[in-house]
Amino acid sequence: MRYAIKLTEKARQDLRRLYAYMLDRDEQAASRALEAITSSMAVLRQFPFTCRKAGGDDPLLRELLVPFGSSGYIVLFKIDGKDSVTIAAVRHQREDDYH
Repeated sequence: MRYAIKLTEKARQDLRRLYAYMLDRDEQAASRALEAITSSMAVLRQFPFTCRKAGGDDPLLRELLVPFGSSGYIVLFKIDGKDSVTIAAVRHQREDDYH
């Protein structure tokens, strides 16, 4: 089974924000970070249930950990049903929480 991956507008804004932050510091690292995030999201096409539960009462709300350097990123997503997942937010692991 393959799941379609959808991104909310908030998740798209998060990706732009994270990329812009890195771009100000290191253009190559910004490209590598964006590639790490997007390629990791591809795992969700086949194996969304392998990701950890995000907590709370909803077992379909999950987090994908994306290693990058000495830390990484966290992708918050929801399994919508048997054919799609929706990415709700993306943050750096050192950020306080999802915005």
